[in-house]
Amino acid sequence: MIESRPQGAVEARLVNAPSERVRSFQRWSLVLLVAGGALNYVDRATLSVANKLIQEDLGIPVAKMGFLLSAFLWAYAVAQLPVGGLIDRYGPRRLLGLGLFSWSIAQAAGGLVKSFGVFIVARAALGVGEAPLFPGGARVVRDWFGIRQRGFATGLCQSASSLGNFIAVPLLTFLMLRLSWRWMFLIVGAAGVVLAIVWWAIHRDPSEVDLTPDEVRFLTEGDENATSRAPSFAEWRQLFGHRTTWGMIAGFFGSMYTLWLYTGWLPYYLEHQRHMTIAKVGIVGAIPYFFGCVGAITGGWLCDFLTRRGWTPIGGRKLLASSALCGISVCTMGTVFAQSNAAALAFISVSLFLIYIVASAAWATVPVAAPSQYTASLGSIQNFGGYLGAALAPTVTGLIVQRTGSFSGALTLSAVLTLLSAAAYLLLVNKPIPSGTIYAHDQQS
Repeated sequence: MIESRPQGAVEARLVNAPSERVRSFQRWSLVLLVAGGALNYVDRATLSVANKLIQEDLGIPVAKMGFLLSAFLWAYAVAQLPVGGLIDRYGPRRLLGLGLFSWSIAQAAGGLVKSFGVFIVARAALGVGEAPLFPGGARVVRDWFGIRQRGFATGLCQSASSLGNFIAVPLLTFLMLRLSWRWMFLIVGAAGVVLAIVWWAIHRDPSEVDLTPDEVRFLTEGDENATSRAPSFAEWRQLFGHRTTWGMIAGFFGSMYTLWLYTGWLPYYLEHQRHMTIAKVGIVGAIPYFFGCVGAITGGWLCDFLTRRGWTPIGGRKLLASSALCGISVCTMGTVFAQSNAAALAFISVSLFLIYIVASAAWATVPVAAPSQYTASLGSIQNFGGYLGAALAPTVTGLIVQRTGSFSGALTLSAVLTLLSAAAYLLLVNKPIPSGTIYAHDQQS
């Protein structure tokens, strides 16, 4: 059931405005998170963009390319489980700085590999290094934004991933054709090392700042789950005892499966099934990610809009995510039956728009569904579910394409999974996880 509450009940408690100092932290946090998120997806896209050239250079068959594309994703998914708890305990400044530096080194190493096995290791290391980014971003939003601001701030952070893909396709194609795919990996890795230094120099966690009582009040007012109590591992495990947690895991699975079907295989799909040249794919392949960027910002704005209109924060986000997932399923089947390249590209673009609405709604759910000291933990658990889907998508797609010679079966499977994810949101995500409940479970154990 989707819950709402009278608008005044939300608005009456929220009376403070952020200080200029808090606004400064907000601005810099968003700038750095968007930059890190965009670079994160540029890093991920290097293998997809260079897919065919790497196949030819290293002699890797198409099914093995699916496993190579998934190596990053499996490592990323598994690393989600511990990384959220580490962020909640040690803070996003430390964990995001370390992650950004280590993933950039792994990215650069990808440009030096000589064999399939070593490439698998480099991509897995990239996945582990990138694991803190989005759970850490959710914690930063929870730390530095009031409850009415979190949806839009989350949408801006989520827009970074589609912005990264939008930039990546033409930029990486240019570097690959002008230099080589190896230099493409090295240059992007070096950019990440620079950004890691900037993040460490500029960003601060609230625990590192002497906040005034008014600043603390602004950041916590209206947030029934706000607490400064330190987390414990026993309490972290209790998050899995709530239906809302499982609904978020299953709901994110389908959207990320579809996203990574396209992220991993879109250039190859346009070249193989739609018979476009590499140069043309470098241009038109960026179009869907522009729509994804717009979708992320739109989704974040809609989350705050629904809250202002009287929906409970979790109820509005649930409505938005489940509706968008149904739309993704329809558009994915539209891609299967599209006769022209223009129609297929249009359906894919709308799918990316809706996928990023889901992403914004899902990540905006995290700060309102979890007690504050478990924001990154719940975000990483949700991301674990999403990236199980993401890890399966390239491998399953590669196997289906190799067996059938077509993407139609892979796209149809994706459409079914998004419908199941919509059902999971509707049936399981019902109310926030109260801090007292987790603490009581911990005391009993």
